Amino acid sequence: MSKPLPFPKDLAQHAQEVISALKEKGYLVVTAESCTGGMISTALTAVSGSSAVVDRGFVTYSNDAKTQMLGVPEEMLATHGAVSAEVAQAMAEGALNNSLATISISVTGIAGPDGGSADKPVGLVHMACAIADGPVQARRQVFAGDRHEVRHATVNAALDLILRAMEMDASPQAEAD
Repeated sequence: MSKPLPFPKDLAQHAQEVISALKEKGYLVVTAESCTGGMISTALTAVSGSSAVVDRGFVTYSNDAKTQMLGVPEEMLATHGAVSAEVAQAMAEGALNNSLATISISVTGIAGPDGGSADKPVGLVHMACAIADGPVQARRQVFAGDRHEVRHATVNAALDLILRAMEMDASPQAEAD
């Protein structure tokens, strides 16, 4: 009898793909998570051999944690709110600045069922992927479903964003490998 996967099969396969790509590029990844509460890190570290490419993860659920651990400016949080493109980008950049990683992924959103508004509905997620000395890619998505489905979809989208950012990166480090 086989052991159950720690995640649904699609997430486990996606995480394996990301770990392989990180190894191929010689990148070290850091996560900065709010609405997923560490699920991206958990998916990545469920893959055997992930310790070669996963540096650390920040779970910054509160605004204070975003400020204290990642350096997200309080003024930015007050002006744009925790669930915003600006904060997602600052989280990604802060994760890089507070780690040994060469690539970061951040997510901040409203998983529900409460907390949504007309401007920021339940299911809204902002994510950003930053590469050291490279571009920051941001994405805004609104996912349908309950809390579990929104978080699951967010992890999948974040893993996809990591892959896309690595494909687009042409930094000298990437070319040296």
